[in-house]
Amino acid sequence: MSARDRLLAVLVACIWGFNFVVVDWGLRGVPPLLFVAVRFVAVLVPAVFVVPRPDAPLRTVLGVGAFMSLGQFGFLYLALAAGLPPGLAALVLQAQVLFTIAFAAIVLRERPRAMQIAGVLVGTAGLVVVGLGRGGDVPLVAFALCLAGACSWGVGNVVSRSSSVSSGLSLTVWSALVVPVPALVLALVVHGPDEVVDGIAAFGWRSLVSTLYTAGLASLVGYGIFNSLLARNTSADVVPFVLLAPVVAMTSAALLLDRVPNGPETVGAVVMVVGVLLTLRRPAAASRMGVPEPAMLAVSERVGR
Repeated sequence: MSARDRLLAVLVACIWGFNFVVVDWGLRGVPPLLFVAVRFVAVLVPAVFVVPRPDAPLRTVLGVGAFMSLGQFGFLYLALAAGLPPGLAALVLQAQVLFTIAFAAIVLRERPRAMQIAGVLVGTAGLVVVGLGRGGDVPLVAFALCLAGACSWGVGNVVSRSSSVSSGLSLTVWSALVVPVPALVLALVVHGPDEVVDGIAAFGWRSLVSTLYTAGLASLVGYGIFNSLLARNTSADVVPFVLLAPVVAMTSAALLLDRVPNGPETVGAVVMVVGVLLTLRRPAAASRMGVPEPAMLAVSERVGR
């Protein structure tokens, strides 16, 4: 993975980390599934009229839209509305790292290096430390919903990776076509028509600002970059960077919402950063030979067959 791609991955993690606070801030008074539908309408218009269609099969576009967009954010927004704090939501959602690497190993035959596995395990240990440090005041349903979103994101990552699409932005925009109508239908079923109508009436400037951030930066910029990174690097190289997002989420929540992380949260965040750093270590052979990590991984796979 090149230095440029690593910097881009860190930028995406920062955008996504702050996104949790922005979503929680704008979600008040608006049914979560309605908010998801509005977000992806903003992703589509006007981008779908200027961004060319992705060079990927229709099933890939539909899969990314269903799992990485509708599934992930539908469950996440429901979890936030059910009482999961934004900082903790950012942490729980990072279970997608384990789901992604496991699914990629099964479906794509991508075998992560021993150091990458160690880094993910260390990062996951950090998540556990933070989760245990929060106590039992968070509803179990909220945890389960967020974990379901992480699983959906993991499936979407593998679908995106398998496409090798040349433009991550085009895949992000066109896959959003899958989201608004199903999300609105689900909102009517889950929340009821009256609550949806009340939510539309309550959609004020805070919700508008939140939508613009989530659609413009988190979706178009963030996922445009992220899908491009997945197309030219292995899933195990790209996905662990997202472990940095909870650190950004907790920091921004402390500065803006006065939710200062406690001792276990701080320790867990540090452990997660260490885990990411472990996943970035190149094999000694690759460093001496100057071989890029994905190429070195491909060589090792051919030798191991």
